[in-house]
Amino acid sequence: MRKFAAGRLKNALTRYLNNHTNLSSSQSRFLSSKTVLDSATSMADPSSSPVTLQTINPKVLKCEYAVRGEIVNIAQRLQQELLDKPGTLPFDEILYCNIGNPQSLGQHPITFFREVLALCDYPSILDKSETQGLFSADSIERAWKILDQIPGRATGAYSHSQGIKGLRDAIAAGIEARDGCPADPNDIFLTDGASPAVHMMMQLLISSEKDGILCPIPQYPLYSASIALHGGTLVPYYLDEASGWGLETSELKKQLEDAKSKGISVRALVVINPGNPTGQVLAEGNQRDIVEFCKKEGLVLLADEVYQENVYVPDKKFHSFKKVSRSMGYGEADISLVSFQSVSKGYYGECGKRGGYMEVTGFSADIREQIYKMASVNLCSNISGQILASLVMSPPKVGDESYDSYRGERDGILSSLARRAKTLEDALNSLEGITCNKAEGAMYLFPQINLPQKAIEAAKAAKTVPDTFYCRQLLNATGIVVVPGSGFGQVPGTWHFRCTILPQEDKIPAIVTRLTDFHKKFMDEYRD
Repeated sequence: MRKFAAGRLKNALTRYLNNHTNLSSSQSRFLSSKTVLDSATSMADPSSSPVTLQTINPKVLKCEYAVRGEIVNIAQRLQQELLDKPGTLPFDEILYCNIGNPQSLGQHPITFFREVLALCDYPSILDKSETQGLFSADSIERAWKILDQIPGRATGAYSHSQGIKGLRDAIAAGIEARDGCPADPNDIFLTDGASPAVHMMMQLLISSEKDGILCPIPQYPLYSASIALHGGTLVPYYLDEASGWGLETSELKKQLEDAKSKGISVRALVVINPGNPTGQVLAEGNQRDIVEFCKKEGLVLLADEVYQENVYVPDKKFHSFKKVSRSMGYGEADISLVSFQSVSKGYYGECGKRGGYMEVTGFSADIREQIYKMASVNLCSNISGQILASLVMSPPKVGDESYDSYRGERDGILSSLARRAKTLEDALNSLEGITCNKAEGAMYLFPQINLPQKAIEAAKAAKTVPDTFYCRQLLNATGIVVVPGSGFGQVPGTWHFRCTILPQEDKIPAIVTRLTDFHKKFMDEYRD
């Protein structure tokens, strides 16, 4: 009966819409509810849609990914408004500071990498004489070497499920050169960026909600999302903001014991170094403590090291957890370690090429077979991403034709990022109620905002959390897109936002000016 009545009402409204093209504003507002009626009709007859929020996997509902969440959706609507109605907003462009996506903000790709990719994708030009003048000799040589390792010399072909053997050889050699200890190409699994590798390990380690993963807070929401999707429990450990986002093993022990008391079996520890969203670089001594903790507690160490090239302070240096553990005398059989790397970050910023890998050590042969099986389900990662991953770990060397230009591009990007980080850090620390730790590495700042109580009450009235309220107001007033700290996790009662350092240097002054002007007005408006 409900289905019949709703259907008749819907048909009548449709006829009315077709017959009345000149409507008053009140009629237009009324008729804009047609979508709502359609939804109501569907709800009146649940069988009309085989998929509803009530029938989909509840783990999907639990999963959230703030980096492309509410604030970005608003920004995209404003972007369209700027195109459709120029001059109607208080700014003339959207400044995206929400995601580590360098090339979308004007960063140029590394020439040598793109030359090799182009030649591999279109190998017929390798035999043409004109190519010798357009491409460097070492990019041509590298392309031939890579093509000889690909079945059929075709980047459109499937590869081995772990990735092309010759490319894994190059990556292993790069790891060995970086760490000073052996690396086995059979330990390397090439993936479409680091994210699928993280999902693969979560799928391996989590069997029920009783399986927990120790994860930093704040954390990159890939981890909370993947833990939720695979049905596990995120066991938070809080980084110490007062000590520059330090990682204390006493906090790890406390959270581990608390999880055990709740019947949760903690399987692994996630460490992000350099930190996302926090930008700290771990000291080697701190890393040794972490390795000892994992060894003692029998935990898999999941080392997110995708920002290993992004270190901006002279007193800090990146050390891989593999290098640290081997320097402590631990062999492969002593600790289970998975290291993640990606071509999306560093100075290369090839996000859209979706290249990355994980190096898996300290697992038994039967578990390795299961990891390989999971990789095989996806057949293989994309070949362009595989090639880039090999190039990132084996770039031009001294004496190669491309070395000087490669070094100039690399150093220019990294030094510019360091300057941008310092400029934004200083600007944030100059604002009332904002404190920001030093950006030692990665691509982000994660300042804390001491919001007035009046602003917190206004957020409550708007049915949102205070940092989202601030970020939304910032966007609507300035066009600057940042991510609320609540999307990454934070100490209860504190509020933050994550801001990238990626807009090109000539955009940074505008960001500083807009942010400064907005913040002063915001604080004046909501001052207690």
